[in-house]
Amino acid sequence: MATARMQKIIDTITDERRRFETFCRSLSDEELARPVPDSTWIVRDFIPHLGTLDTELIRWFEGVANGVPDAIERDADGRPFQLDNWNDSTVAERREWTLDKIFDEAAANRERLIVTLEKLTDEQTDSVTKMAGDSKRPPAEVPLKLFLAGWAHHDAVHVADMLKALPERADEPEMRAWMDHPAVTWYQKTMAGPTRN
Repeated sequence: MATARMQKIIDTITDERRRFETFCRSLSDEELARPVPDSTWIVRDFIPHLGTLDTELIRWFEGVANGVPDAIERDADGRPFQLDNWNDSTVAERREWTLDKIFDEAAANRERLIVTLEKLTDEQTDSVTKMAGDSKRPPAEVPLKLFLAGWAHHDAVHVADMLKALPERADEPEMRAWMDHPAVTWYQKTMAGPTRN
């Protein structure tokens, strides 16, 4: 059973994923195929990104639960984990998949992730964890609970990215309200955009 802190995270990611899927399914084929400014991806590429990243988060959080908090720094084979390469390859592998297939995979991954999150104690989420970094941010150490609070809005963060290619959608009142969350606005101000490293 999840701690109260973790249940709040689980409730948030469940609601965010519901909203994300509803938004994505409202997009036309033309909208899904639009290139996203300051990105190598098209709009639809953010969908498999969010659906597959859970597998790496499972590996990381299982490591935290089992006393190996730096599991995210290495891939499953023990080599240094390269998030950007991993993201690009998993997205490319799914570029021709239907939305149904992508969301089916995402739902299965999210279900497994929630089971993993339920194992984490408050003591474990209070700990400081290492972040490997990527092309937009250097490696860092942050309290896991702080990471989780921001990551719980990861779907919305990437809706904000998608909206850069969908300006006509960005002004919808529901979208503006969703994008106004502090985690989303902070990410867009500090980390979104072209590669920095």
